[in-house]
Amino acid sequence: MKKFLFQGDSITDADRQRGNDANYGFGYPNLFAAEILKNRPYEFDFVNRGISGNRIVDVYARIKADIINLKPDYMSLLIGVNDVWHELNDGNGVATEKFEKVYDMLISEIIEALPDIKIILLEPFVLKGCGTERYYDAFREDVINHAGAVKRIADKYNLKFVPLQAKFDEAAKGGNDTYWLADGVHPTPAGHCLIKDEMMKAFNE
Repeated sequence: MKKFLFQGDSITDADRQRGNDANYGFGYPNLFAAEILKNRPYEFDFVNRGISGNRIVDVYARIKADIINLKPDYMSLLIGVNDVWHELNDGNGVATEKFEKVYDMLISEIIEALPDIKIILLEPFVLKGCGTERYYDAFREDVINHAGAVKRIADKYNLKFVPLQAKFDEAAKGGNDTYWLADGVHPTPAGHCLIKDEMMKAFNE
C-alpha cells in the first residue's frame, strides 16, 4: 500500500484529530482521500500532518519527524500564506527570498532522503475577507511573490505544481470572496472542494 502525506498549515490541518491518522480533518485532504479511497480501493494510506499557523521554517523544522520518518510515496505541500500573514500582523513572517531558500532546502533534502517520492506543490492564495482586507493589496502582492517562488521550485525539481490563485479569482468573479475563503485565507467547504479538484488533476497526471 502506498502512503500519501498531506503537509502544510491550517488549510491542510483543517481540525484534523491528533493521534488518529484515520481522521484527515474536514478540508481538502479529507475530500481528496475520500475520492481516492473510493475509486482506487486498497491502494493508498493517507496521513495528514498539516499544522495550523505553520510557515515554511516551521515545516522545515519538522522535516525529519513529520516527513522523512513517515517515508511517504507521495506528498502534497501547501504553505506560504502564513509567511505573509504573520509578517503583516506581528512582524514574524518569512520574506520571499528566505521563503524560497528554505523551501528549496526542504524539497532537496526530502528528495535526497526519499528519491522515489512524488511531490505535488500547491500554490498559496488569498482573497479579500475579514482577515485580509485591512492590508489586502500588500497581502496579495506578497502572496503572489511567494507563489512565484513555489512555481520556480516546482520547475527546478520537475514537480507537479497546482495553480490556485487564478482558480479562486475566477470562482469569486461576480460574487462574494468569502463564499470561497471565509476570512480571505481559510477555505469554506466550496473552497476546499476547489482545491481538491485542482489537486486531483495533478495527481491523475
